[in-house]
Amino acid sequence: EVQLVESGGGLVQDGGSLRLSCAASGFTFDDYAMGWFRQAPGKEREGISCSGSDGITFYADSVKGRFTASSDYAKNIVYLQMNSLKLEDTAVYYCAATEAICDPNNMDYWGKGTLVTVSS
Repeated sequence: EVQLVESGGGLVQDGGSLRLSCAASGFTFDDYAMGWFRQAPGKEREGISCSGSDGITFYADSVKGRFTASSDYAKNIVYLQMNSLKLEDTAVYYCAATEAICDPNNMDYWGKGTLVTVSS
């Protein structure tokens, strides 16, 4: 059974940091690109980062320079280090996997999400 389980969300103050984790199981982790997405209330799901099996990661402009995605291939875990958090980063954060290109409409597997709330 394929599982993606996010953790690490919570309440943080404006300017603070959080690290999200996503534990993957049930599929060949190395063969998939791993993406982080988020969805704020009333907004569409937004792609934040996409890490290919080649080690290259792309970031959305909204998080570039503040968020860093990384992967531990030994543990099948992906991380999202979030620094300098802003109020507008408040959202449910999801990790997802695809054998193709990261696209919110075309991912093969999704986690259930973890809530990040940034307060002033």
